[in-house]
Amino acid sequence: MILHTERLTLRPWTEEDAEDLFKYAKDSDVGPIAGWPPHKDVEESRNVIQNVLAVEECYAICEKGSNRAIGSIALKLNGHTDMTERDDECELGYWLGKPYWGRGYMPEAAKEILRRAFEDLGMTTIWCGYYDGNSKSRRVQEKVGFVFHHTCNDVPVPLMNEIRVGHTNFMTKEHWEKVYNS
Repeated sequence: MILHTERLTLRPWTEEDAEDLFKYAKDSDVGPIAGWPPHKDVEESRNVIQNVLAVEECYAICEKGSNRAIGSIALKLNGHTDMTERDDECELGYWLGKPYWGRGYMPEAAKEILRRAFEDLGMTTIWCGYYDGNSKSRRVQEKVGFVFHHTCNDVPVPLMNEIRVGHTNFMTKEHWEKVYNS
């Protein structure tokens, strides 16, 4: 599945994206705030593509007219998220390479992914979270219409070997219809 927005193409990840992934995932400002350590080499990035990103409903974010991956956005379906155990609910996850921050790309990609989740996949609720201090992720969620659900003070972050404060937001299909179809 390939999705398009005004400025972006969202497409499946391939092993050929390993160098592009490494270019942005090695940045200590990108992964750690989202809960994963910076990549150490292209081979690690290739392994992440094979074992994490090359799954159903996970997309490489590319600028229109370019096939180069600059970030990732995914709907983590039941069995791949700890936010829900329902088949009609999922979790939204995303990250973007630092040179592309502040351009409105992530809200643009997220709006298309929300549309896909509610219209094409029949989701009733989408969950999304961020760790304390990740104001950029919080702003994306606010911009696209997520609503606060709860805060948890003791969230394990195993890839970083840490415990953090996590904030969880959600969006129902009814809320999405009011926000985007009114």
